[in-house]
Amino acid sequence: MTAHAPGTAPAPDDGLPPLVDHHCHGVLRHEPDPGTFAAYLTESDRPPAAGTTFFDTQTGFAVRRWCPPLLDLPAHCPPDRYLARRRDLGPDETRRRLLGATGIGAYLVDTGLPGDLTDPAETARAGRGAGCEVVRLETLAVRVAIGVRDAEEFTGALDAAIRDAARTAVAFKSVVAYRHGLALDPLPPTPHAVHAAVRDWMAAGLPRLTDPVLLRHLIWQAVATGRPLQLHTGFGDPDLRLDRADPALLTDLVRATAGTGTDLVLLHCYPYHRKAAYLAAVFPHVYADIGLTLTHIGPRATAVLAEFLELAPFGKLLFSTDAYGLPELYLVGSVLFRTALASVLGDWTASGAWSADDARRVGAMIAADNARRVYGLPAGPPSG
Repeated sequence: MTAHAPGTAPAPDDGLPPLVDHHCHGVLRHEPDPGTFAAYLTESDRPPAAGTTFFDTQTGFAVRRWCPPLLDLPAHCPPDRYLARRRDLGPDETRRRLLGATGIGAYLVDTGLPGDLTDPAETARAGRGAGCEVVRLETLAVRVAIGVRDAEEFTGALDAAIRDAARTAVAFKSVVAYRHGLALDPLPPTPHAVHAAVRDWMAAGLPRLTDPVLLRHLIWQAVATGRPLQLHTGFGDPDLRLDRADPALLTDLVRATAGTGTDLVLLHCYPYHRKAAYLAAVFPHVYADIGLTLTHIGPRATAVLAEFLELAPFGKLLFSTDAYGLPELYLVGSVLFRTALASVLGDWTASGAWSADDARRVGAMIAADNARRVYGLPAGPPSG
């Protein structure tokens, strides 16, 4: 990133078009206390071990490297000093400075998480970009179930809700990896099986939706709309079993959805990113995403991005931050992506394996053009 006046956003000068963050979440509207702030630096939902802090992670170090200069502080300043300056500025100004420095032009926001979070329009306004909604299927199902009387009414209302959402949302998302795991029966469940599962779920008082029949029904209802379907794969918080989040477990579902006209986007993928790249290589409707991964691996981002690009076709890889809660995670995700991409493509160009023109073209594809094509977004401004 280039030098800039205090409190202003640096203009990325790597020649990439404005990034399309095709999977992210809202930002806290309020100022978090130090413990809450640090909790957003990890995928763990538990406190740190005694005598340790989540600032002592690759994510914590990346925040301290890239964010303080935008708040008029030196890079690598201590966490306490950084958080004090953040409180002085307030959440709105902090959000404006950090999101404005990302170079992101479009935010595709998953609105399915609870909390006092910015919506797509607020998020995009702070970052001077455009905002779109990604609808989380499991959250939508619970919302529908609260207002109906029986299983038959639920299935009709859910079908209508998904159709309505498809009119305005750019994509759907499923967290079946958390709720059951990715080793699903790949075929749509029968109406009889769906009604039976709904009756059991409602009779139990609408507990957390984990029934594989209902989860499959949600997936296939979304597939029927033709909108892209995002699927969490790979690492996340302790609520999932990592071995059940291996994207290779989706192979039968991938085969079953071929020819439907719906693209599947495998989110995050790490540490199974090479398997996700393989699925993207052999199935035309499968795409892979580097979001969340790069934010958590810091200086190793270059190596892991290169591993993604070993097998994934260049038109099948998408950028995202998966930022959640903190605007810092948007900045870190975008900076680590930009620096890793410049390093990988620069090395391959310097070696003579790639031409400079091809490197620029592929960089723009991963940064924005692939996402604009997959989600049907308007063409962005040319790279500068």
